[in-house]
Amino acid sequence: MIRALRKDQAFLEDVTTLSAQEDLHLWWLGQSGYLIQYKGKRILIDPYLSDSLTKKYAQTDKPHVRISERVIDPAILPRIDLITSSHLHTDHMDAATILPILSHSPECRLLVPTANRKAVAERLSIDAQAIHCINEGEEFTWNEFHVRALPAAHNTIERDEHGNCLCLGYAITIGPYRLYHSGDTLDYAGLDDHLRRFQPHLAILPINGNDPARKVAGNLNATEAVDLCKRSNLPLMLPCHYDLFAFNTADIREFMRTATDSQQRFIVLELGGRICGRELAD
Repeated sequence: MIRALRKDQAFLEDVTTLSAQEDLHLWWLGQSGYLIQYKGKRILIDPYLSDSLTKKYAQTDKPHVRISERVIDPAILPRIDLITSSHLHTDHMDAATILPILSHSPECRLLVPTANRKAVAERLSIDAQAIHCINEGEEFTWNEFHVRALPAAHNTIERDEHGNCLCLGYAITIGPYRLYHSGDTLDYAGLDDHLRRFQPHLAILPINGNDPARKVAGNLNATEAVDLCKRSNLPLMLPCHYDLFAFNTADIREFMRTATDSQQRFIVLELGGRICGRELAD
């Protein structure tokens, strides 16, 4: 079992201790989940803080055996201002994670792809009108967070009957910082153009790859993620979507070798580890 650098009360104390600081802080929660704090406001991106998938697939041909610790019980997180979900897969839209948060943070906004609004409302048993929605090219602003939606190809750019993207990535501006969280995606024509225009200080990209034998939709692998960064002139990459489930992970050492060989600057976080805004500007 991969241990967290900080978990539960130690993680909570780290977050709350830094809440008065004006700089940005970002913590890895595992898989594609992140907590970002800026001037006391907090956004959660694709949080998965439960064992719902392990339970769901326990007696199937694709067991989701957890190989890393849960960073924190969502019920003890501090106040959350915004939760974003990139698509409907449970490790990115988890009722067992989100409902405890909404219970203790009733003013929290939930932002999801427009195509997923009805399904999210049903999964969470909440009013669909209480959910904020966004589609490709649209923008959403709440407190210190400004979000613009980009398509994500998981494995292709899928749309509903109204042309709305089922899977999105988010270009997020927080104060002076710009971050790109791809959600689950493969590379696609035009993605590097989107990223060159946005010029994020940090790109958060999956590295677990696309293996049909896993019987799940795939993502960029290490080589593809680094290549996207190089083509798009991205100064800093943070890898994600690995070391959660035994059947669907990647070797972080391979990514580090690939990035180093390509002279791509990167940061690798431990579970519960964090970076601060000034590290993005170095």
